This record gives sequence, structure tokens and C-alpha cells, in this order.
Amino acid sequence: MNHGDHNASGTQRLRPDRALTEVELVWIEKRIEHWVRFGRIASERILSRRSRVVGFREGACIGFVQWSASDYGTVRSRIDILRCVGRAEAYTTVPFVRPGGELLLSIKGWPRVQRVLQAIDAVEAAGVDACDVAPDHWRHVHNRLTAGDAPRAYTPERHEAWLKRKAAGL
Repeated sequence: MNHGDHNASGTQRLRPDRALTEVELVWIEKRIEHWVRFGRIASERILSRRSRVVGFREGACIGFVQWSASDYGTVRSRIDILRCVGRAEAYTTVPFVRPGGELLLSIKGWPRVQRVLQAIDAVEAAGVDACDVAPDHWRHVHNRLTAGDAPRAYTPERHEAWLKRKAAGL
């Protein structure tokens, strides 16, 4: 199933008939868990008792967690924070996300995934909805954790500055 066309740079562009970014959620207890940590769901389609597909509108920011285990423990964990793209925007593919999105953060390995979840908790504890955080903050968190450093806090003052930049179109 092809959701877009590839261009010379290897990125893809959405076909005109794509309106929502879809994320496949799976829950098989103690084996596979895919869940949305944050994001404003615009549509939902139940596939089975253990899986469903949720849709997000263009511009929405989502945090998507994937975890799987075997009899011997965790074998895969990952968190991606992405912005859902518009019809003509380039995007990066992410497993279980169709077609993909603008990748703001992608972290693998449970200890680092936990640190991202803590960063999301800290944003929410500061009174800011994680869906509304400046995209640059999630890039910052990605870069700092990748380098083994602690990310800076996202404060209400930083959020206010982001809202002013956004309103000014910067």
C-alpha cells in the first residue's frame, strides 16, 4: 500500500487524498504495547480487541511509544514525537504510523525512553499541554539524551516565548 510518492531526496510527499495521520495501537499484555502518550485524537477505528487505529489532524503533535518483550524481558522500546504533516509536506516514516510525520524526537532503549517520559511529565507538571510544546524543545530533548546529557526544563516562560514566535509566524 503506497501512501505517497518519493522525491529525489528520499523523503515522501502525501497524496492529495490523505487527510489524517494514522497510528496503529496494539495491546497484547506483557508482549506488545503501542500507545499514544499524548496527542489529540481526531478519529478512531477499532480493528480487534487488541488493536485499533487512531487518526490525527495536520499539525498535531503526538508522542507514540512502542514496547515489546519476550519471555526474557524487554526486546524493543522506542518513543517518537512527531508533528503530523500536511498533504504536500515531506515526512519521515515511522513504524505503525501512516504515512509518517516530521520527526522531532526518536529515542530507543528503555532507560532513555523513560527519560523522555519523565520530560513529558515535567512539561505537564509545569502546566503546559505536551501537544502544544515548541517543536524545538522536543528536538532539544532528543539531542541532549542522545549525547548523554540532561535536557533543560520547558518552563511556562519558554512556552510563552514559543506562543509569541508562533503568532508572529516565525
